[in-house]
Amino acid sequence: MWSRLAEPIGLLYRQDARDAIYRGIGLPLMGGDVAFTHVRLIDKAYTSPIMKIDAVPSTWQDVLIRLTRTPHTKCLPDGPQVMGILNITPDSFSDGGQHTCIEKVLTTVHDMNTAGCCLVDIGGESTRPGSIPITPEQEWERIGPVIKALQINFPHITLSVDTRNSYVMDRALALGTHIVNDISALQHDPHSLPLLAKKDCGVVLMHMRGTPQTMDTHVFYNHIVYDVVRELGKRINTVLSAGISKERIIIDPGFGFAKTPSQNIELLRRCLIMANLGYRVLFGISRKRMIGVMTRESKTTLRDTGTQIATLSAMPLGAPILRVHNVSGMIQSIRIWQSLYGS
Repeated sequence: MWSRLAEPIGLLYRQDARDAIYRGIGLPLMGGDVAFTHVRLIDKAYTSPIMKIDAVPSTWQDVLIRLTRTPHTKCLPDGPQVMGILNITPDSFSDGGQHTCIEKVLTTVHDMNTAGCCLVDIGGESTRPGSIPITPEQEWERIGPVIKALQINFPHITLSVDTRNSYVMDRALALGTHIVNDISALQHDPHSLPLLAKKDCGVVLMHMRGTPQTMDTHVFYNHIVYDVVRELGKRINTVLSAGISKERIIIDPGFGFAKTPSQNIELLRRCLIMANLGYRVLFGISRKRMIGVMTRESKTTLRDTGTQIATLSAMPLGAPILRVHNVSGMIQSIRIWQSLYGS
């Protein structure tokens, strides 16, 4: 199914987009306000020249229509969402050790919520390259009290748990967590997929090869962009077959996981090809090494401006989920983008 892909190109916005769609020379990208007028067709290793959408052969119309479908996720409202990062870890690459007490956690989440964020991703295990694994029990000891405190103090906020362990997933969901965000796409723990097939939460499937300890040895691709889409597509098929319904799934291209900085940049440059999969896309590039490479900024905490500019690349995808450390800056950036390019 995923051997044939179409890459949307030639974007139009606002009235120009509406006019192009009305005239039949543009199509809505993922059912949103942005139209695309050209495509590049990909069949296995073959890539076509860029062509107008009205020149696409009839045998490719099913692939073309895939790009226009509106994804719906039952656990989140429509439209772009900012996901605030809350790492309860001593060793995360950017903010490790900052949230070791509940009072600090509550202050951080209050600030996020005041800025307009209603979605928080809570993680208790560092998954940076070469990180040292901890047990699921240790992970839960870190984040269990945080989830309980957030449910009491911020009951209106949607909570996501960033974990690859079924032990943690089960306990977090029992406390009312709404989304499971698994960097292994439910492959690390053999009990995760059967567990979540019985639940009703949202599920984030991220692209990664190997583990955080080995992923830097799995960076050899035939084509970084096409391979990521196809490998994610195959994993989606497996998850659907196991009983997780389509409206629960969110996808993440996995920037920084089993990819070199240059591969990450190429994936970012051509990120609209993710529309082929037909699911809401989570973008997680906040303060990562790829941002440091592009901005020449070595200090992670000074990469927020670069993060915000790069993350806006996902906005044409209609309803992206933008996972960041600096929530207020990202929300301002979205509002500027919407004022310029939104309906």
